[in-house]
Amino acid sequence: MLADTPAGAGDGPGGAGDRPGGAGDRPGERLLDLVAVMDRLRVACPWDARQTHESLAPHLLEEAYEALDALAAADQAAFRDELGDVLLQVVFHARVAAERTDGTGYTIDDVADGIVAKLTRRHPHVFGDVQVSGPHEVKSNWDAIKAAERAAAGDGGPVSALDGIPMAQPALSLAAQLQRRASRAGAPAELADLSAGAASDLGARLFALVAEAAAAGLDPELELRAAAIRYAAAVRAWEAGR
Repeated sequence: MLADTPAGAGDGPGGAGDRPGGAGDRPGERLLDLVAVMDRLRVACPWDARQTHESLAPHLLEEAYEALDALAAADQAAFRDELGDVLLQVVFHARVAAERTDGTGYTIDDVADGIVAKLTRRHPHVFGDVQVSGPHEVKSNWDAIKAAERAAAGDGGPVSALDGIPMAQPALSLAAQLQRRASRAGAPAELADLSAGAASDLGARLFALVAEAAAAGLDPELELRAAAIRYAAAVRAWEAGR
């Protein structure tokens, strides 16, 4: 959690752990309280009042990683708190956006409306009359609907299965996502062999390991993270024994 900034949970006036009142009677009721708290902080707190999308951006990524840490540690109480921090970032960004008057603004309700519409549209087997045989067909339908959405929103140029993948994400997760998308699009597996013509075969070998993980049903990012955590524990044990 961000102990040095009010945007962290419970550690300052902007934290998700500093909430008035008790639990709501209906699921989601406390989300309205969070929106109200954020509205007040944006006006009354000097730190919260001066934040922008750009200044908040590092926290959005950091809070997501801290939530992953809590999940990996099987600390459910900490995971719940970290999810609050992630939720705070969404509400905070929406509050900042709501202040724009140049036609690009939106509110937290617009954000929620967008994801409700997307989930409804991409689950025709739940909200429509489409029949599916199981989760694999659900995923296939999702990909087809998403591809159609990208084509409809495009500029008329070629549509790629890789469209929309954030290329700035960490390289390991980027490689895994590229391979997943390409595989679902029917790309031949041999395309993942990048050894020919590579300036260094290290990157090609790493890319091949990502493909190996996918074939084994493993997430390479999570596997490497678990190995890194084991290594950190081994180093600390070595330091304690010196």
